[in-house]
Amino acid sequence: MNAIMLKIFLSGLLLVASNIALAEGDKNCPDTLNFKKGKLADNAVVDLCREYKGKVVMIVNTASFCGFTSQYKSLEGIYRKYKTDGFVVLGFPSNDFGKQEPGSEEQIKEFCDRTYKVNFPMFKKTSVARGTDDPMYSTLGKLAGEYPSWNFHKYLIDRDGKLVASISSKTDPATEEVTDKIESLL
Repeated sequence: MNAIMLKIFLSGLLLVASNIALAEGDKNCPDTLNFKKGKLADNAVVDLCREYKGKVVMIVNTASFCGFTSQYKSLEGIYRKYKTDGFVVLGFPSNDFGKQEPGSEEQIKEFCDRTYKVNFPMFKKTSVARGTDDPMYSTLGKLAGEYPSWNFHKYLIDRDGKLVASISSKTDPATEEVTDKIESLL
């Protein structure tokens, strides 16, 4: 075997080995995080398992023109307070309820940046309502036995990827009830 053929053979072997490792990694990913999601107003795609496995994760469907929109401030506050301890908020804008997120992704990003200085990860507009829901929200809804019925519904996932709470839109994420739960998981 000449050097070029050996190099091609070894490259192929490495590719097969890395594909096997990726497949095995997927088996080790909890159902709650076994998704790839596009970032808001960006072409980047994030592997939620690779990026957030081992962290306490709050997943929330957001909207810019909702009575609960001020929860962005609380979400950003708890994100900043606990992020160095392994906590992250993942925002998923949705136009499912009351058509309260009608804008483009660029408009949503600008609103979040300008109005609430949102630094937690935000993802592409997502359908979250039962029956038309994105596969991630379908998984979360089935596990919780509860689907979002309005904007700013929150799911809390522990470090092992287990869904531990489904939190009403009406509950502000900065309440003691929610922050105590987050702290117990950190």
